[in-house]
Amino acid sequence: MPLTISAGAATDVGRVRTVNEDSFCVRPRLWAVADGMGGHAAGDRASQIAVEALSGLAATGPFDLTDLHRVLAEANDTMIEESRTIDAPRGMGTTVAGVAVVTVSGTDQVAVFNIGDSRVYRYQDAGLSQVTVDHSEVQEMIASGRLDPAAARTYPRRNVVTRSLGVSGVESADTWLLPLQPDQLFLICSDGLTGELGDAEIAACLREEAAPAETAQRLVDLAVAAGGSDNVTVVVLRTEAVPEPGEDTEDTTPKLNVSQLRDALREGTP
Repeated sequence: MPLTISAGAATDVGRVRTVNEDSFCVRPRLWAVADGMGGHAAGDRASQIAVEALSGLAATGPFDLTDLHRVLAEANDTMIEESRTIDAPRGMGTTVAGVAVVTVSGTDQVAVFNIGDSRVYRYQDAGLSQVTVDHSEVQEMIASGRLDPAAARTYPRRNVVTRSLGVSGVESADTWLLPLQPDQLFLICSDGLTGELGDAEIAACLREEAAPAETAQRLVDLAVAAGGSDNVTVVVLRTEAVPEPGEDTEDTTPKLNVSQLRDALREGTP
């Protein structure tokens, strides 16, 4: 049975920042969030370069993992070149995370990818799981046992990323291949969301089963209300099965109304 993917996105500058350095991509077969770094005129431009590159890839039609890595590398080179032409003393960079439908051996699969600490979650069977692994100082400390995960949200250097686009010799994005299945939700977000809301709060919002655009806006509103200390951007995807043409999905089991049921019982009909 073929699938359809519906998507919605929302973003907010938050309560502290004056410029929104986040960008997002919502295109057929490709959805992403980029969180720019480097200050005004650098961070917002860096995230824009990333989503423009990804949008251009989506416009070409079906693509594979090699294509995805190629356009991210090209975006990295563009950022390095542009950073030399603008006043960006801290350089220009961006995180990026996303979901793509890629062709693998002639079959469509879901590719989840990330560079930096923007994240992708999957919500399925009433359970929320983080698919991506942050490229951050905090994550490295958690992995080595030097920091408790519960303390990570308030750790002073929690915003320090160890990998990003816009850095010479950037490593490739991490990728995960997942089967394309119905009844899944994917959440792509900048750390402006996860810095304010815990997994339980995010899962509770996804559990409401609203339309993707409504869910994305609800999550952004909750993050801003919880503090809004950073830009916050959310993209929500939902996969759903589509009946084949002519496929009968209605319940055709004969039904009796109350009057018919009473008559049937009176006549001894089983």
